[in-house]
Amino acid sequence: MKKQIVECVPNFSEGRNPEIIKQIAAEIENTKGVRLLNIDPGEATNRTVITFVGEPAPVVEAAFKAVKRAGQLIDMRQHHGAHPRIGATDVLPLIPVSGITLEECAQLARQLAQRIADELLIPCYCYEAAAYAEERRNLAVCRSGEYEGIPKKLSTPGQEPDFGSRPMDEGIARTGCTVVGARDFLIAVNFNLNTTSTRRANAIAFDVREKGRPKREGHPITGKPMKDAEGKTIMLPGTLKKTKAIGWYIDEYGIAQVSMNITDINVTPLHKAFDEVCRCAQNRGLRVTGTEIVGLVPKRTLIEAGRYFLEKQQRSTGIPEEDIIQVAIHSMGLSDLRPFNPREKVIEYLLEDAERHPLLADLTVKAFAEETSRESPAPGGGTVAAYMGALGAALGTMVANLSSHKAGWDERWKEFSTAADEGQEVMAELLRLVDEDTIAFNRIMAAFGLPKGTDEEKAVRTEAIQTATLYAAEVPLRTMKASMRVFPLCRRMATTGNPNSITDAGVGALAARAAVVGAGLNVKINASSLKDRSQAQALIDEADRLIGEANAAEQDILAIVTKNL
Repeated sequence: MKKQIVECVPNFSEGRNPEIIKQIAAEIENTKGVRLLNIDPGEATNRTVITFVGEPAPVVEAAFKAVKRAGQLIDMRQHHGAHPRIGATDVLPLIPVSGITLEECAQLARQLAQRIADELLIPCYCYEAAAYAEERRNLAVCRSGEYEGIPKKLSTPGQEPDFGSRPMDEGIARTGCTVVGARDFLIAVNFNLNTTSTRRANAIAFDVREKGRPKREGHPITGKPMKDAEGKTIMLPGTLKKTKAIGWYIDEYGIAQVSMNITDINVTPLHKAFDEVCRCAQNRGLRVTGTEIVGLVPKRTLIEAGRYFLEKQQRSTGIPEEDIIQVAIHSMGLSDLRPFNPREKVIEYLLEDAERHPLLADLTVKAFAEETSRESPAPGGGTVAAYMGALGAALGTMVANLSSHKAGWDERWKEFSTAADEGQEVMAELLRLVDEDTIAFNRIMAAFGLPKGTDEEKAVRTEAIQTATLYAAEVPLRTMKASMRVFPLCRRMATTGNPNSITDAGVGALAARAAVVGAGLNVKINASSLKDRSQAQALIDEADRLIGEANAAEQDILAIVTKNL
């Protein structure tokens, strides 16, 4: 299952006292399972924006603790600043990054709002995707009247908070209210132009932004803006939904840019915005020379972009993730102004690097072989079996990619690209199993190391050994099933792929068969230690069935290869 990652960007009504900001941030930073990414205080606004990410449960816990601390440290009766605000924690959005939907974040936000109201006695409004009423999707509606307008809202039917509504008292006077919600990820991006003209940059911005430009009488630039029956300016909408944009000149770079916020990357992904700005710039005699991403991006933004540009070239998308991201970087000129390092700009990589432990799958080929050769029992046969399966998938994928780009086969690029995508998926699963097999063995060793001085300790130890042993039998069975997926890929490549690489498909089948048989041995040896014999026999029978199928599949593919040599 894909790891769920949520971003949280709470705004606190304190931007001048570094000690208060530090204490609030510490509540987040000290919560296990989250990573604090950014603290952005503003003196004029008297407001601080903090960004952190993690899995849903720890993110929600960190948010709750930060709201609690802010309520203790910030007295809204003394607060003044340039930015609209309604409480010590003014607004608190949860944002889906990967593996989780906006709707799931909305449910988390509602639960968090209720907890804040119930336990901290801070009234909460729910906005954006978490809103209970359509008009409250708009943050401005929830924050109308600001802090000073809270007493009136609490006493006006239909304006009271969603949770924790009560007459104004000392507690609310101190903390104000909090607006909790869920929204899509917002990307702040600047498109670099080969001009110094702010006016021309603005013209492109008006071409593309959803709001567009005013409709004018006569001359499209100098003419008088037209009004509707209600006296509102009539707007000619731009071409990109869910975007806001302006043009400006940057002294530091000596160029003009189209500065854009993409408020819903599901509606307008970054690569679509890039292509459209390029089109509109070209229509005005200009060029986009590169792209500057401000802040962080979800990994999928770059993966989707890389795949999009590969498909435009009719090239296979079944290549490693790092290569796809490099295609996105080069295609959109992300390194135009400064080097773009995905490890510093992609949210998932930042979180991964903070939590990551050394993996066997990350070792060099030489280091992996040397580690296996040492006298420690792990990594052992099960781990090597998973790696052989991964190599089999890699060979089948290689043939698919070579076939996709073969001269004269251009009309078949999509067929082979799809096959390569499938191969990458299998290879990734087997590489995960490389480490999981060793983890499974280590669990058994840990269970055997439990104390056994009393009958109770012996019972706990025995149960732990059986649980770990079952897991150690199930992991290689997963390796077997994943490796079986290599055979259809290699068969297709041996039959219809690039004939110059037919032997590579054959070697892929050999590796897959070795993986299945090798992992099967590990299933059987671990199953033999299970006390539940019916469970053990079911595992052994399943392993034997897969071994039989693997042997047949290998022979079938080798016959195809031999015939066509």
